[in-house]
Amino acid sequence: MKAYLRDSEKFRDADETIGNFVDKIRKLSFRIEDVVDEFMYKLEGDKHGGFAAKMKKRIKHVKVWHRLAHKLRDINAELEEATKRKNRYAIPGMERRAGSSDHNATTNQAFCFAREEDLVGIEGHAVKLKAWLVDDLEERNTKTTTVWGMDGVGKTTFVNHVYKTVKLDFDAAAWVTVSKSYQVEDLLKKIARELGISDASNMEMIRVVDAVRNHLEGKSRFILTSRSSEVASVATSNCVINLKPLGEKISWNLFCKEAFRNSDNKSCPSELFDLAVKFLQKCEGLPIAIACIGRLLSIKPHLEWETVYKELESHSTNIAIKSMNTILRVSLEDLPYELKNCFLHCAMFPEDYLLKRRRLIRHWITSGFIKEKENKTLEQVAEGYLNDLVNRSLLQFVGDNEVGRMKCCRMHDIIRHLAIDKAEEECFGKVYEGNGTLSVHQTRRLSIHGTNIVPLNEFGAMHLRAVYAFTSSVDIDMLRPILESSTLLSILDLQGTQIKMLPNEVFSLFNLRFLGLRSTRIESLPEAVGRLQNLEVLDAGLTLLSSLPKAVAKLKKLRYLYASLILQEGTVANVRGISAPRGIRNLTGLHALQKVKASKETLCEVAALTELRTFAVSDVTSEHSINLCNAITNMSHLAHLSVDALNENEVLPMDALNLPETLYKLELTGQLEKTHMPQIFSSWSHLTNLNILCLWSSKLNEDSFSSLATLRSLCFLGLYSGAYNGKIMCFSAQSFPRLRRLFIRDAPQHKQVEVQVGALESLVELHISSCPELKCLPHGIEYITTLEVLYLHDTAEELIEKLRQQTESDECDEEHMKIRHTRMVVVRLTEKKIWERIR
Repeated sequence: MKAYLRDSEKFRDADETIGNFVDKIRKLSFRIEDVVDEFMYKLEGDKHGGFAAKMKKRIKHVKVWHRLAHKLRDINAELEEATKRKNRYAIPGMERRAGSSDHNATTNQAFCFAREEDLVGIEGHAVKLKAWLVDDLEERNTKTTTVWGMDGVGKTTFVNHVYKTVKLDFDAAAWVTVSKSYQVEDLLKKIARELGISDASNMEMIRVVDAVRNHLEGKSRFILTSRSSEVASVATSNCVINLKPLGEKISWNLFCKEAFRNSDNKSCPSELFDLAVKFLQKCEGLPIAIACIGRLLSIKPHLEWETVYKELESHSTNIAIKSMNTILRVSLEDLPYELKNCFLHCAMFPEDYLLKRRRLIRHWITSGFIKEKENKTLEQVAEGYLNDLVNRSLLQFVGDNEVGRMKCCRMHDIIRHLAIDKAEEECFGKVYEGNGTLSVHQTRRLSIHGTNIVPLNEFGAMHLRAVYAFTSSVDIDMLRPILESSTLLSILDLQGTQIKMLPNEVFSLFNLRFLGLRSTRIESLPEAVGRLQNLEVLDAGLTLLSSLPKAVAKLKKLRYLYASLILQEGTVANVRGISAPRGIRNLTGLHALQKVKASKETLCEVAALTELRTFAVSDVTSEHSINLCNAITNMSHLAHLSVDALNENEVLPMDALNLPETLYKLELTGQLEKTHMPQIFSSWSHLTNLNILCLWSSKLNEDSFSSLATLRSLCFLGLYSGAYNGKIMCFSAQSFPRLRRLFIRDAPQHKQVEVQVGALESLVELHISSCPELKCLPHGIEYITTLEVLYLHDTAEELIEKLRQQTESDECDEEHMKIRHTRMVVVRLTEKKIWERIR
């Protein structure tokens, strides 16, 4: 049945009769899945207890087995009848095309994403909008500019480009999306958080209003984007841009760049010219449509272009929808079956939501969308799927991590609307905005975006497999009826909500595989959590938990265990480890354990967790040296290690550690033994995969810092809060050849940076902050020709003032000449409220 659905999916919209038959088969497959899951649920429950208890349960369930058998018999009868009618609905060409949707497109390719220089057709508008925003800043007057135009014309992309360019010219900047179902209070708090107003989440609304007003009064610049010309009319002094579809020449250039991105000259072969023109006519000058169809064609052999065009024609003539929606729908239908589920899942998140790579991957895996293939782990396969969705322009790249790996993405609102319609149509999932009666009829996944959850309008929701809550003030009591009836739920993600305890109904969800409690107010978990025997992900990071219950050690299917205590100490958030339960050694399938308090007993147990990829431990002392060393030696797959000392005076026992070659990221908080530091760093020279190193309180000096140069694979180096105690930091020739980002923070004695010719030859960003003795730019910074971004925050005041003076003296001119090749230079003095971009 699944094979039939996979092969027939792209034909269902071409004919109403075929579509009805496909829907019938899908609903039958859901019903079979429900019966099988309920059977397994009841059967597993019978396994617990002694002989007498087991027999009693099985006798009690005789009626259940009888009912399920009748269900299967009824389904089988319907299936036989459907099979008899199958020939009547035979789809021409399905046999020939069966298997053509295998996922062989781009999962192994590096992802591509739009860069500023790739944006087309907006140059003139960009110059105009920048001028409106930054001219007359000294007058501090309020100004509102608006950008409007039809769906898909590129409003958000255009404004985001300008926003990123000019935001550092201002004291504060905020980017906020106003969804159709917005709540005024939530919107105001989001604005306040974006502006850096502390503790806004806990304020009453009237205080938030006052705080935002006081923050912005007399110094505001607003940009509004909308589809409505009425909204555009609120602009100041006709500061309005009506963004229109691209012209023929620009459309052609964009199309060729996307469709022929794998060729050297990015030009259209003569034999495809006529077809290319026809495709462009369908796009009607809309960038999103051009990008989608171009990316789709780029992974198709040229011989298949005609087939893709016929599919476009078929949709246009039979269902009479707009050209852009037709193109997006064809792009969606071209997705391999397993990739399509991942795509529809992304639509369950709110509009304009930042989709984090790691969270998406864990959702996909626990939903059963990902299968191991080609000797790759589930995580590697899932990341390949994510890259593919970005490559197809169905998701938009937003940001990367320290070494340029995709960290988050976003779904365009037009694509999301289409995906939501598709998800509801196929009973994949439903988004509840908080308006009207909540109905979950037949849908498999429920995404809650509104705060006012009314009770279910029908009894039972056993078919639900996932519930996601995306509103901070969700009423957990209103969720009880859903949880009580959704006994086969596999995903419950309450991340970011303000719940303080879980209802008992959660611990009866035997099928639960993902429990998301990150950034909630949860203070404790009961021993009943041990009943969730199928749990694969328990994410309780950044909560108020101080310890885990003993029963966690019974969850033998766990792959990811995140739990950490977050304490607000003034304006600084301090993240601490929590106490792990005895018996954690039984969780042999764990890939991630973050963040546990060190003890001899815990470290001895952790030594049995040989499959760990991520391990974070806190409260480490010298007494833990042997146990920590033994534990890490056993972690032959370890990629991310974080070790925190008990306090800043404690010396980390790093000299005894034998770090695995697989290590990719290393974070250390605490002193390193001064006399052993050269030997420590030298012993790490074999770590050719170590890309990220972050140090806190290490107390490096000139001699020990030079030993770091043995780590030639570093792409990111962060020296924070007492990591460096020397006065002069020297980068010798040929040192750190791959380093792209360097952060130096809170080094009170740091007076000078010296860069020799040939050092830091790949550096792109340099951030120096809270170094009050630094009175001059790094000597040799002019040799770093790759440097694009330089941040100087709270260095010596004379250095900041020297750079702010625009070449009024020879001395100032000399400093400016050193950084003339740097695209962006930002200076800041917190006490004087100076924050300027000088280049």
